[in-house]
Amino acid sequence: MPAPGRHSEDASDEDLMLAYAGGSPGSFDRLYARHRGPLYRYLLRHCGNAALADELFQDVWSRVIRASATYVPSAKFTTWLYTLAHHRLVDHWRAAGQAGFVSIDNDDDAPLRDHVHALHGSRVDEPETRVSSGEIGERLRRALAVLPPAQRDAFLLQQEAGMSLAEIAALTGAAEETVKSRLRYATAKLRAALEELR
Repeated sequence: MPAPGRHSEDASDEDLMLAYAGGSPGSFDRLYARHRGPLYRYLLRHCGNAALADELFQDVWSRVIRASATYVPSAKFTTWLYTLAHHRLVDHWRAAGQAGFVSIDNDDDAPLRDHVHALHGSRVDEPETRVSSGEIGERLRRALAVLPPAQRDAFLLQQEAGMSLAEIAALTGAAEETVKSRLRYATAKLRAALEELR
């Protein structure tokens, strides 16, 4: 339960989950409000299909509800939540007969520059920049879709869940150096896909 005197807005995710397990439905509402956007984007950017993402999203939250009675805050709530989401995606890919995350990174298959320059900042006030923002978003979605699954997963866990290298490694069962490599290659490939729009 949240510490005495703490407002629910200040309560940690773990406190909110324990409060929900203790019978406070408002605590679940707060958790849902905090995590629905990033979690949905994580699922959508993996499967690329809104209807499927909706289904997986509902399944993950149903699992959160079912697990609330036995929830123990042994890790950050975010790590626990994205572990549920990750496992749900793995189950989906296996049921669909697709490889999903079961992939071996081959860092030598497409040599990349040792150093990828950061994209210049957007000139948001210029009309041509506003017009091209939709194209940039679409190009980024396509680039994400063609990343090797393990690289895409590491990138989305970092960007959407805000997870550290150690947390991603623990969730995926990969070594931290492997996660670091996956992130480096994913970022380089995404930047390369957007390079011509600089």
